[in-house]
Amino acid sequence: MDVLLQPVSILSGIGPQSVIRLEKLGIQSIKDLLFHLPHRYEDRTKIHPIASLAPNTSVLFCGTVDFTEVLMTGRRSLICRISDHTGDITLKFFHFTAKQKSELSPGTLLSCFGDIRYGYQGREIVHPEYKIISSTDNITEPCLTPIYPLTDGLRQGTVRKAMTQALSLYLQNIDQLRDLLPQQILEQYHYPSLSNALQALHQPEQQSTQQLQQGNLAALKRLAFEELLAHHLILLKNKQAVKKWQAPTLSSTKKQSKQFLNSLPFKLTNAQNRVIDEIIIDCQSNHPMLRLVQGDVGSGKTVVAAYAALLALSSGYQVAIMAPTELLAEQHNRNFKQWFKDSNTHIAYLTGQLKGKARKVTLSTIEDGSAGIIIGTHALFQESVNFNQLGLIIIDEQHRFGVHQRLALREKGQTANSRPHQLVMTATPIPRTLAMLQYSDLDISIIDELPPGRKPVTTCVIPAERREQIIEKINNWTANNNQTYWVCTLIEESEVLQCEAAENTAELLTQALPNVRVALVHGRMKAAEKDSIMQGFKNHDYDLLVATTVIEVGVDVPNASLMIIENPERLGLSQLHQLRGRVGRGDQESYCLLMYQTPLSNMGKHRLSILRESNDGFVIAEKDLELRGPGDVMGTRQTGLMQLKIANLERDIQLIDQVQDAATLICEQYSNAIQPIIDRWLGQTTLYSEV
Repeated sequence: MDVLLQPVSILSGIGPQSVIRLEKLGIQSIKDLLFHLPHRYEDRTKIHPIASLAPNTSVLFCGTVDFTEVLMTGRRSLICRISDHTGDITLKFFHFTAKQKSELSPGTLLSCFGDIRYGYQGREIVHPEYKIISSTDNITEPCLTPIYPLTDGLRQGTVRKAMTQALSLYLQNIDQLRDLLPQQILEQYHYPSLSNALQALHQPEQQSTQQLQQGNLAALKRLAFEELLAHHLILLKNKQAVKKWQAPTLSSTKKQSKQFLNSLPFKLTNAQNRVIDEIIIDCQSNHPMLRLVQGDVGSGKTVVAAYAALLALSSGYQVAIMAPTELLAEQHNRNFKQWFKDSNTHIAYLTGQLKGKARKVTLSTIEDGSAGIIIGTHALFQESVNFNQLGLIIIDEQHRFGVHQRLALREKGQTANSRPHQLVMTATPIPRTLAMLQYSDLDISIIDELPPGRKPVTTCVIPAERREQIIEKINNWTANNNQTYWVCTLIEESEVLQCEAAENTAELLTQALPNVRVALVHGRMKAAEKDSIMQGFKNHDYDLLVATTVIEVGVDVPNASLMIIENPERLGLSQLHQLRGRVGRGDQESYCLLMYQTPLSNMGKHRLSILRESNDGFVIAEKDLELRGPGDVMGTRQTGLMQLKIANLERDIQLIDQVQDAATLICEQYSNAIQPIIDRWLGQTTLYSEV
C-alpha cells in the first residue's frame, strides 16, 4: 500500500480525537494532509527591535519585564511593561492567573509574538504568545510559520507537527504522488514541480512573504492552476458523456413554425432568431441538448424558450418549465397560455400552493400526457409527479436551483438510454471568464439585442437628502397616469428586517401621498397574496408599489416607468441592473433613481457611476467582477457552484485562460492524465457538472 494513502493516525501526535477533527476538514490520509494548505503565514524568522514595531503588524520581539501590575479600573486586566535597548511596549491580559502574574516578574526575559496596536500608553499587544527565555539565541524559526485552517479542538501545533512528518514521508516516497501536469505545461507557465510546490507552501522561505501575501508565489499558482484544471476537465468530460446519451429528435413543420411566429404580438429580433436556430440544430440531434441562454433583462428569452417548447410539442413530447418563484412561474403561465392559445395544447400549472382535488387532476393530466406544457416551481420534481413523455426541460434563472434539484427534474424524464433535452436561461449576465470555467459543459447562446422600441432607462444618482423632492416627483408621475416602484434594501441578510423596512416605507409614503394608491409586496407574504398584489399593480389598481428585492425577477408591468432604489450602495451592480430592468418595458421614457446615503465612499461613487453610464448587463457584469470578485457576482444562492480547496477565483481569475489552453493540450496529447487529475482534486464528484 502507498505510504501516502495510509491514514493520518500513523503519524505521531495524531490520536483518535485528532483523527475525528481532521476528518471534519476532509483529511483522512497523509495525501489529504499534504493538500491542506496554510491560509496565511507568520514571520518568526527574525527578532524585531521594539522601537521598530508598527501597528497592524504581527512580529517576533524580545524584552525584559520592567514591572507587572493588576488594574482594577474598568475591565480587570494584567499589565506588563517590557523593554529592550530601543524602547518599550505594554503586554495586556484580560484573562490571567496568579501564577502568570508571579512568573512575569521584573527582570524576566521574554520572547513575544502578536498583533501590535497603539493604546493609551503607546505600543501595546493584547494576549500575546510569550515564552520565558534565558537568552535570545535559537528562538527564531528557519522559515515562515504556516497557519492552517482548523476546526474546534484542533491546535496549530498538532497540524504543524503532523505536516512535518507527512512532508518527510512524501519526500522519501516522491514517486507515490507523481506530477500529473505535463513538463510542457510546467515549462510554459514557469511552474515548479509538485514536490517543490508543496514544500514551498508548507515550509516557505522568508523571502516569499510578500509573494505569498499577494498570492503571486509560483508554488501557490501552480496548485490553484491544477485544481481549476481538474474542474474544467470534468466539465469537458461530462459534456462528452452527455453526448453518449440518446434524446428524442424534436422538430416542427414550416407551417407550425409560421403559425406560431405569426400569432405573436411582436416580431423577433435577429438575436432571438439566431438563438432559435442554434436550439433547432440541437433538438434535431438525437443527443441531449444542454444549452444556456443568456440574455439581458427584457431581451426576450422566454419567447425563445416557447419556440423550443413548440419543437417538443410538435414531436409529441411534453415540456417542463421550472421557475424559482411562484411569481415568475405564474408569469410564464400567463405568457405561454397567450402564445399557445390557438393550439390544442393543454398547459398545466403546478406549485406547492395547489392542493386537494385540483392537484390530483393536474397530476393526472401530467401522467396521462394530456398536459403538453407543465409550468411550475420546485413542485415539478416531487415524487408524486410522473411525466408521460418528457422531451424538454426548461429551467429559468437556473442558478437559483441547487444541483440536486435540477438533477431530480432531469431524472423524471430519463429512461434506460435516453434523456430529455435541457434549456437553461438566466437574465444575470455571466462574465466571460466565469462562464468559461463554470459553464464550459454547456453550449452558451447570448441574446445580445433588445426588442425594437425598448428605450434605455435613464439612471440618476441622488443623495437621500433629496427624498422630499423625489416623493413630490411621484405625485406628478401618478398625475400623468404612470406607475412607480420603490425598492427598499437593507445591508442585513435578515428577511424580517427587510420586510419591516418596506412596511414602514409604505406607511410613510401612504401618508405623504394621499392621492396615490400605494401597495406593498415583500418576501414574507404568502404567495397568493404576493401574486394578487402584483396582478393588481399590473392592472393599474395601484400607482406605487413598495417592495423588497423580491421583484428582481419576473415582474412585467409596461406602464411602470419610474423606479426609486433606496441604499443602492448596498447591492451588487448586477442586482441593481436586474431591478432597473423592471422599468423601461413600455413605450414611454423611463427613469431609475439611485437614492444613496451620504457620505458615499469613492468606491461607492465609482460603482454607481458605472450603472449610470451603462445599460448593458454584460458590461456591468464584467465591471462587477473586477470590483467585487466572483463570489459576490455569482451570488450565494448559486448552490451549484464549484467548491474550491486551494484556488480562489478572486485571486486566480487570470489563470482561467491558461486553464483552457492547457485543457485543450491535455485532451489532445496527454489524455491519460485527465482522470488522475480529476481524481486528485475532485474524487468521485461527477454529477454536479452534468446539470
